[in-house]
Amino acid sequence: MKPKFWKTVRSVLFTVTQVGCFAHCITTYIGSIVYCSGASMEPTISNSDIVLTENFTVRQDKLLKGDVVISVSPENPRVFVCKRLIAFAGDYVHNEFENTFEYVPKGHVWLEGDNKMNSSDSRNYGPVPYGLLRGRVCFKIWPLVNMGKISFPKALD
Repeated sequence: MKPKFWKTVRSVLFTVTQVGCFAHCITTYIGSIVYCSGASMEPTISNSDIVLTENFTVRQDKLLKGDVVISVSPENPRVFVCKRLIAFAGDYVHNEFENTFEYVPKGHVWLEGDNKMNSSDSRNYGPVPYGLLRGRVCFKIWPLVNMGKISFPKALD
């Protein structure tokens, strides 16, 4: 009876490990489903919205100004943030908080929330290293009444 028990345990652990590796590869290389909290991206993405992200655009360096991205927070590496990409390396950006123009250095991007009055973003912590970007938000899947593609703001169209 003992050998059968350990064989079952080994089989279950092997299956769990395979599923974990598969899930890790999917979320790292393909995309993921992300629950958004906070008001920094309103009205585009509201608190408790669920969005679908894809990672190909980030990994192939094909992001565009105006794309909404998921990034590791430069202030807290355990937190992810959802922001709009405003500028790339080599661009100058007007920082409304300090009323200055800031240069985005090589290997960095400038991220801002759509809800400028309620967003901690590059205006607070400066340019974000491109390596912290994880995915591009491409589709809102919850709530169902707002399901659809993520739109560009009129200023970036």
